[in-house]
Amino acid sequence: MDTLVGTAPTSVPAALRKLYFLRFAFAAVWAALLFVTAGELGPLTVVLLVVYPLFDVACAIADIRSARVNDQPVRGLYVNITLSALTGIGLAAAATSGIPAVLRVWGAWAVTAGIVQLVVGALRRQLGGQWAMMASGAISTLAGASFIAQAGKDGASLNNLAGYAFLGGVFFLVSALRLGRARKA
Repeated sequence: MDTLVGTAPTSVPAALRKLYFLRFAFAAVWAALLFVTAGELGPLTVVLLVVYPLFDVACAIADIRSARVNDQPVRGLYVNITLSALTGIGLAAAATSGIPAVLRVWGAWAVTAGIVQLVVGALRRQLGGQWAMMASGAISTLAGASFIAQAGKDGASLNNLAGYAFLGGVFFLVSALRLGRARKA
């Protein structure tokens, strides 16, 4: 059985590849939906904002299961789960205060999760395909700082979050494709 969370051992690159393809697809759909609804902070937009970090939690759990089977380090993934779960709660609360509060919470998450992603990618670089994850982590950290700065300006908007999520998805796609090449080599 070759699934993300199957009972039979799967190689780390194969499981990561599937997970990264899933994350790309989710990010692309999520970004499109947010772009359409980002004009106002209505119920659908709030649901989208909260779902994104919760999906990240689910992906990290799947990643941990795969990593454990193959004796890979998981500490950074636990940190990611904690950060993402807290972000989901924080975004739900921030949504009651408006777009600037949402941008501050999202920005703080992007900064901290970006650092974690950079570290996890560096620890996994021997698997191949991780340079994109490390670059994504660095970009996420910078983007998070820009979201926090944007929150203090007039006309703060959620549109940039859609672009950020889509770009993150592209990095997952690149990593999935690179892992496929590393597996064949």
